[in-house]
Amino acid sequence: MLHSTDRILTTHAGSLPRPPDLREMVAAKANGAAFDIAAFEQRLRSAVAEVVRRQVDCGIDCVNDGELSKTNFTDYVRWRIAGYEERPSSGERRLSITARDQRKFPGYFEANPRRWSLGPPTMPVCVEKLRYVGQADLAQDLANFREALAGVSVAAAFLPANTPGTIEHWMLNDYYQDDEAFVFAIADVMHEEYQAIVDAGFLLQIDDPDLPDGWNCLPDITVPEYRRYASMRVEALNHALRGIPKDKVRLHVCWGSHHGPHHDDIPLRDIIDLIFRVNAGSFSIEASNPCHEHEWRVFEHVKLPEDATLIPGVVGHCTDFIEHADLVAERLVRYAKLVGRENVLAGTDCGLGTRVGHPSVCWAKFEAMAEGARRATKTLWGRS
Repeated sequence: MLHSTDRILTTHAGSLPRPPDLREMVAAKANGAAFDIAAFEQRLRSAVAEVVRRQVDCGIDCVNDGELSKTNFTDYVRWRIAGYEERPSSGERRLSITARDQRKFPGYFEANPRRWSLGPPTMPVCVEKLRYVGQADLAQDLANFREALAGVSVAAAFLPANTPGTIEHWMLNDYYQDDEAFVFAIADVMHEEYQAIVDAGFLLQIDDPDLPDGWNCLPDITVPEYRRYASMRVEALNHALRGIPKDKVRLHVCWGSHHGPHHDDIPLRDIIDLIFRVNAGSFSIEASNPCHEHEWRVFEHVKLPEDATLIPGVVGHCTDFIEHADLVAERLVRYAKLVGRENVLAGTDCGLGTRVGHPSVCWAKFEAMAEGARRATKTLWGRS
């Protein structure tokens, strides 16, 4: 895992801007429409190379492939898992991350119903033993990323993968005996993807919005009940991570990332111990938006696991305002004083690529983060 003894390193949470032409080909592939396979593979390869170089140019130390081959950070798994069938749905997710907010702010959601129709017209329903069938797509991702890294100098490289609990949000179980058996079955399937990423020499980022946002999916649950609910899913995630060294794993958690009220997000203090139960060596936590920036104070009372690093989000997706580099530095220094300057990396709240108004905003936020990291380094080490 990345520790730095002389400066604050920079990274981000995953999703980056997708070129329009590539986005169209990815959508066609996902929807089963006709597309030119050779043209797609060539464009994907060049786009990954471009996005890696752009990260480096912006001052990012630990880079990824932008998740350019994927429809999004979670649904890509639909094409890598077998054992389910598609059934008509209402257009809603099986579990909605806006369920609590919808009760309190119904007018907000009624005012723009299209925006909140988050699910596709069909829902995957598990009808037999799940199995992993994404070997070819995963191999392509690994090869493209490896090739893109050949001509650049970076501190580290990571690839994101989804979690069992988040997959459970949109897949219905009609085969396994109960929720626990179902989630552990998903964990067994995803283990193959996790292991392959690490075996290829990359850091594995586990995207686990489910750990905090499952609370919003279940509006009638109490905190003690939710902790039991989340604990089982953490156990399943650790089962999926079995045999993978902690220092090869970073965990990203957030509260769903949707642009909405987020009025009743579960407090970080109520789940931080569950987050730290995950067998990871680094923890990326949403930390720069108006609902969660104040939670840096949790670390006044809670210690990082031994040898772990913290990646607080110091620029975010909730606004298209470009954070000032001094604000970024201030946020980083605050965390460094609590957990140790060598244990902090600058990160983003979530993947910025699909959540800000234009790609130029994403890259400008990265540049602000890199400059803020340089200013924090000067404060913390007395040099630039």
